[in-house]
Formats: sequence, C-alpha cells, structure tokens
Amino acid sequence: MMRSGFIIFTILLFSNHILGQGSFGPPSNPTYGNVQQDIPQAYYQDANGTSDEDLKEAIYQIIGNHVDFPYTSSSTDTWDILEQSDQDPENNDNILLIYTGRSQDKGYRDGCNCYSDYENGTHSNSWNREHVWPKSHGFPDQDDIAYRDVHNLKPCDRSVNSSRGTKDFDNGGSQHAEATECLTDSDSWEPGDSVKGDIARIIFYMVVRYDPGYDHNNNEFDLELVDYTTPNNTDPILGKLSSLLQWHIDDPVDDFEVNRNNIIYSYQQNRNPFIDHPSLVSYIWGDNYGEQWNETLSISTIEFDENIKVYPNPTSGEIFFNSVLINSKIEIYSEIGKRVYDIENISSNKIQLLLSSGVYIMKIRNNNKILYKKIIIN
Repeated sequence: MMRSGFIIFTILLFSNHILGQGSFGPPSNPTYGNVQQDIPQAYYQDANGTSDEDLKEAIYQIIGNHVDFPYTSSSTDTWDILEQSDQDPENNDNILLIYTGRSQDKGYRDGCNCYSDYENGTHSNSWNREHVWPKSHGFPDQDDIAYRDVHNLKPCDRSVNSSRGTKDFDNGGSQHAEATECLTDSDSWEPGDSVKGDIARIIFYMVVRYDPGYDHNNNEFDLELVDYTTPNNTDPILGKLSSLLQWHIDDPVDDFEVNRNNIIYSYQQNRNPFIDHPSLVSYIWGDNYGEQWNETLSISTIEFDENIKVYPNPTSGEIFFNSVLINSKIEIYSEIGKRVYDIENISSNKIQLLLSSGVYIMKIRNNNKILYKKIIIN
C-alpha cells in the first residue's frame, strides 16, 4: 500500500530538524537534503487522523489567515520577499526567473528605472511578478489577499509572463521562442521539466488555501482544480488536474523549493504543506483519498540496525553496503510513498538504482530486523 511508504518517508524526512541550511543548487541543477524544512513543532498536528474533505479543511485552517504584505510599497512588500525567496543560490545579487531559468540582477525589474534602456519603467527583459494561479481566475483586484500571496508569486521575465498570460497548465504545444524549455498552445502552458513540480505544488497550495471560500467583493467563492483547460474563463477554476498530479510526481521537491518555503514562512507565517509533506497530494486528490493522514509515527516502534552502512549517500545510483545482506529484502519508496524498487535474497554488497534525482527511503529487512535509511540520488 502507498500508505506504508508514506509512513516510512514521514518518519525519516520530517521528524528530524536540522538548524540552518547547507549549500544548494538551482532547479536546473537540483540538490536534495541540504536544506531542512523549518516546520514548527506541532504545526500540522490538527490534520493528523483526518481524511478526504476533512483533511483539506484541516490544512486550510492551518495555513489560512497568514500575515499579509502589500503588493508594492515603500515598506516590506512582495518584491522584497521574492528577492529573498527566489535568490540565485549561486549569485546573491540575482534572482532566478521562472520558465526561463535565467539568473538576473534583482534591480532589473519593472518600475525600477535602474537602467538607461528602460522605457516608462519597463523593459521587455525586466522581471515582474507572475501569478502562477492567474489572478483573473478568481482574484483580479489588488486589494484581494490572494493577489498578494507570495506563495503564488514567482519572478518572471516580463515578455514571458505576458506569453503565459492566463493559460491553464497542461502538456503539449509548440516551443516558446524565449522560454525554450516551455511549450504552449492556444489554451495551455507547459513549463520546463525542472520546475513542473514547483508549479504543481503552488497550484495545490492555492486551491486549499482559498478553497473553503473567502469574501471577494461580498461574494464567497472557492478556487477549484478541474481536469480540463479553461480558455478565456474568468471563473475561479484552473486546469489541468491530471497533468499537475503527474508533474508533482515527476519533479520532486528540491532544496531550492524548500528554502523558498522557509523564507516565505518567515514573513507570511504560513507554509506550503505540499512542499513539507508531498504525500498530502495523494490523500487529497490521489490513491489515498479517504484514508486517514498522519504526519508522524513513533519511531520507537521501529528497530534500527546501525551495523548496516549504506554508502555513498548522496549517490548517482550505485549503492554499496558494508556487508553482504544475505536473505535480505530491500524496498525503496519515493517521497510520495510509492514503492519504486524492491529486491529479495541479495547476494552482493551493492545494488544499482535507475531512479530519477530526488529523496527516497530505503527499507531493509535483515535477520528479522528493519532498517530505514534516507538516500539521495543526484
């Protein structure tokens, strides 16, 4: 069952809090496990033991009512927060632009007039703020809190932002001339592979954060995900759910995304739960719908055999053990709890894993003992 894999992943990845952060890479060259989630103790406890719509409601109660910052202001605003949350880890003076992946001077933005070739405060290559869930799909007014929610904002090339417009997210189309890793057609936008999961998890956040309804010009509405594209639609709906679910699996959470979540939390005081706990997606929209979700399981119920060593870690795929695990069984689970590898009766001290980059949990059964190891594949 996927649920058992989720429990294994939760135990190891989220029960340990490491202060500070190590160096990490951009989405185009991702790293995993170097940045720890700054999740406050008991932050998600009210969601434990809930399922389906009750789980969704519980998450909403946790992440709603966040601190609100102005969209543009002489005081701290969304520009300032984005300059930190999306800073290029390889150049502190720059930010990384969504869709193009370009590293750009933070000052080269709309309204800055910092450069001689600006015209009326803008330039075709200046950066502005992309609303990943399009603001026209439910919150067109700047006085709406969803309009200013930094979790939904990404730095973006001005002209590329215009090209994406209000299109839904889906697969297919023609290559975009500037954002060459993106595909687009008349009603959809497909981002590059390195940020597909990032986009999906932002959309999942929005549909839960603003799902139970909040006041918008005295009319309550819910943001809803649908499994079709919605061209020229200004209703609070967006597609395409099935594509976003697959992107979430194909592009797992990396250190850049974790760091961004931590920084936004330090301002807004709410987190994107689908970055902290990717398995929530399956419990709200996927195979585990209807099952009770739990953040943690007491590790006292698990017996660890510290005599077994696994190396190197991180690895490119080849893993060695310090002894031959005769009659052992190994299972490996992805971060969403899906079993992706298993082997029994090992007769060698190494295995070769042909898995995508990301964080995994290895479960080893040996001599009636169980060992869990977090492994990182580069």
